[in-house]
Amino acid sequence: MPTLVSVNVGLPRGVAWNGVTVHTGAWKDPVDGARMVRRLGVEGDGQGDTYGHGGPHRAVLVYQVESYEYWREQLRRDDLAPGTFAENLTVEGLSDDEVCIGDRYRIGEAEFEVSQPRVTCFRAGLRIGEPELAAKLVAHHRPGFYMRVISEGRVRPGDQIVRIALGPGRVSVAAVDALLYLPGRDLATLRRAVRIPALSPGWQTSLRQLLDDRPVGEPAWPGFRELRVTAVVRESPSVSSVHLAALDGTRLPAAGPGQYLAVRVPAAEPAPVRSYSLSSAPGADTYRISVKREPGGVVSGYLHQTLRPGALLQAAAPRGEFVLDDGAGPVVLVSAGIGVTPVLAMLHQLADHRSEREVWWLHAARRSGEQVFAAEARDLLAALPRARARVYYSRGTGRSGDPHMVAGRLSAPRIAELDLPPGATAYVCGPSGFIADVTEALRTAGLDGARIRSETFGTLAPITPGVVDPSRRAPHPPPGAPGGGPLVTFARSGVTAGFDTERASVLELAEACDVPTRWQCRSGVCRTCETPLLSGEVDYTPAPLDAPAPGSVLLCCARPRTALVLDV
Repeated sequence: MPTLVSVNVGLPRGVAWNGVTVHTGAWKDPVDGARMVRRLGVEGDGQGDTYGHGGPHRAVLVYQVESYEYWREQLRRDDLAPGTFAENLTVEGLSDDEVCIGDRYRIGEAEFEVSQPRVTCFRAGLRIGEPELAAKLVAHHRPGFYMRVISEGRVRPGDQIVRIALGPGRVSVAAVDALLYLPGRDLATLRRAVRIPALSPGWQTSLRQLLDDRPVGEPAWPGFRELRVTAVVRESPSVSSVHLAALDGTRLPAAGPGQYLAVRVPAAEPAPVRSYSLSSAPGADTYRISVKREPGGVVSGYLHQTLRPGALLQAAAPRGEFVLDDGAGPVVLVSAGIGVTPVLAMLHQLADHRSEREVWWLHAARRSGEQVFAAEARDLLAALPRARARVYYSRGTGRSGDPHMVAGRLSAPRIAELDLPPGATAYVCGPSGFIADVTEALRTAGLDGARIRSETFGTLAPITPGVVDPSRRAPHPPPGAPGGGPLVTFARSGVTAGFDTERASVLELAEACDVPTRWQCRSGVCRTCETPLLSGEVDYTPAPLDAPAPGSVLLCCARPRTALVLDV
C-alpha cells in the first residue's frame, strides 16, 4: 500500500540567481511528527510566487521516492533527500502514470483530491543547480502532482495512503502533463481531460485553448519582402491608412481576420520595425494598415508626413493569434480608439460571408470627430442580420449621426446592462487599462474567461516568476562592449544589439536590455517565452520538447544563427 514517507515544509526566502534575487519557497525540508494540513497548504509552509504555486488548487505538492531513485541514477547525484524537489509530501507509490486527475486519497486525518501536474518552473532545479530540470521532469514523464485539500487534518510520516475515489475520465497525471507540453497530442484524451471537474482552472483554460484556438499556420513568406505603397489616406486628424500591394501586382496572401503586419520603416538608421494590425478585409488583394500619429513619434510621423504612393516598405508576413474563430456562436467585438483596426478586419470577415452569427459591436471613442471608420463599420453592420452595436462617446456626442451612439464611457455597468450571451467569444483591443477593465466586466457579465481574447498595443506585461522586481528601466542596449555575434532586434522595444556569445540565450540578452520578457521554465518546455520571429534563424540549446509554431521562437533556449528581428 502507498505510504507517506516524509512531510516537508519551508517558508519563502530570497535566493541570489543570475544577478537578481528570486523569492521562492522551493527550499523545503522534512519535519518530525504530525503536521496540520489546511485548505491552503501544510502548516509552516509557504510559496514565494502564488501566480504559479499555492492556492486551494495547488495546496500540496506530491513527489515519489521511486522518482528520487530514478533521478539519483540519471543525474548521478547522491545528495537528493526528501524535499529537494520542493514537494510537501514525499510518498512511496502513487506514480505519475497511475494516479489520475480527480483521484481522492485519505492520508492520516486529511482527505485530498488530485488537481494537476507540477508547474514547469525554472525553480524546480534551482536548489540542486540543474537548470534544465523542469524540461527533464516533463520529458521523462515524472512531473509530480498537486492536490487540493478536501478535508483538513493531521498527517505524519508512516501514514498509509488509501484511495477512496477514482477520478472521472481516468486521465493520468503524466498524460495530462504531456497533453500540454509534448507533441503528438491525442485529441480524444484532450477532450476527456477538459471534462474532468477536478482539473484546476488554470489547466482547464490551457487545455481548452488547445482545442479551441484557430491554427494560424506558417507565415506566408519568410523574413521581410518589399511591398509598394499604393495610397496614403487620411482617416481622421490623427489616423492615416497605408495601402500596400505586391510589386508585381499579384494578389497578396490572405491574412487571418485580426492579424498584424510588421513593417520596417526608413525613418531612422537602423530602420525601426513597427507592428500594425491589418484593418482591411482579410480576402482583399492588398493590405491596409491604419496608423495613429503619436506626438514625437519618429515612425508614425514618417508614415503620416513623408510616405507617398509609389514608395516601398519592407514587411514581414501577416501573423498573430488574435484571430476570429470559425465557429457559429455569438461574437462580441470590443475596441477603443485605434484599437478598432483588428476587430474591424473581423467585422469585414463576418460581413463578407453574410454570417448568421449574433454579433455585438462595442466601440469607445472620445467624440464623434475622433471615431475612425465609423461609416465603414455602420455599412458592415448593416450587412449582418443579427448585429447589434453601441458606440460610446466619453466627451460628448456632437452630431455623430450614429443611431447606435451612447453618451458616456464604456464601463462595467454599461456592459452589464447589455445582456450579452454568456456563450459568446469576445475580442478586445485597445490600451492595456481598457483591456483589463473590459475583460473583468465581461467576466462579471457572465462570459467565460477562456473565451475573452485580447490584443495589446506595445510590449506585453512581463512574466518573471519569483524575481524580486527591481526598478525597471526603459529598454536600452546592453551595458559594456557590443556583442560580436549576430544582431538581434527587439522590434516593439526599439532596441538592436549584437549577441554576446557568452550569453546562454536570446532571453538573457533581452534581460540585459531590460526588454520586458515572459518566461517560466527557461528550458524549452512551457512555451511562455514563445515570441514571433519576423526574420532570421536560430539554434536551440537545449532543444525544446515541442517545436514552437512556425514563425515563432522560444527565447529561453534560442541562440541566433543569423541576424534576428523579434516582435517583442
